Amino acid sequence: MNRSFAFVFILCFGSPLLRCQQASTIDAKLERDHGGIIRMDRTRKVIYLVFTGHEFADGGQVIRDVLRKNNIKASFFFTGDFYRTKSFSSLIEGLKADGHYLGPHSDKHLLYASWTNRDSTLVDKSEFLSDLHANIEAIVGFGILPQNIKFFLPAFEWYNRQISDWTTTSGMQLVNFTPGTSSNADYTTPEMGSRYVSSDTIVERILSYEQSHADGLNGFLLLSHIGTALERTDKFYNRLGDLLAELEKRGYTFRRLE
Repeated sequence: MNRSFAFVFILCFGSPLLRCQQASTIDAKLERDHGGIIRMDRTRKVIYLVFTGHEFADGGQVIRDVLRKNNIKASFFFTGDFYRTKSFSSLIEGLKADGHYLGPHSDKHLLYASWTNRDSTLVDKSEFLSDLHANIEAIVGFGILPQNIKFFLPAFEWYNRQISDWTTTSGMQLVNFTPGTSSNADYTTPEMGSRYVSSDTIVERILSYEQSHADGLNGFLLLSHIGTALERTDKFYNRLGDLLAELEKRGYTFRRLE
């Protein structure tokens, strides 16, 4: 049984035929890479804002205020270490109160797959599941029910098919950012040389991608970070409000992952 059919079968078992047909249609509109969902429905002008965090949360209040002002719900994926950092607790509680999705991002921010040989998994299944479950326990500590934790975004936004399959066996769906805009490069610092991407460049690339592709940013999982190292003084989250205003002018709405 291929994975696409299996996904539909799980959704449809014991349900009316109409629900099965709807589930099949929905699944066909999802774009995947190595088993992970990397884009939602291209036919709808909906963007899914995604934020990850491990060590830093300096942009947390700025991001929260912008989202509240625009009545936007987003999805936040934090490591267990992030959830356990006491100075971040009030921010996390605030994001929960605002109705955003809070999910796992690896308990200890582990690299699961080799950068140079993606098929080479760097952890065994037991280690992966232990890390994921510890991350979930930290989320549950904020009063979030385990059954409401449906999506997992791996650390470093890097994984392979085996990691995706193990995520599925744990009852969750792996997701990752939609490539093409460099929004996830907002963590880079000038010391990285040619790898550094300024906030001006990120905004330019996002808007340029939207204009130059037939489906624009439809169904995009647009990922950035809730905080970055001090060495990056050019904080992308300070551009979020203006960026969202421009995208709204272009007809986009924003949703959290459901």
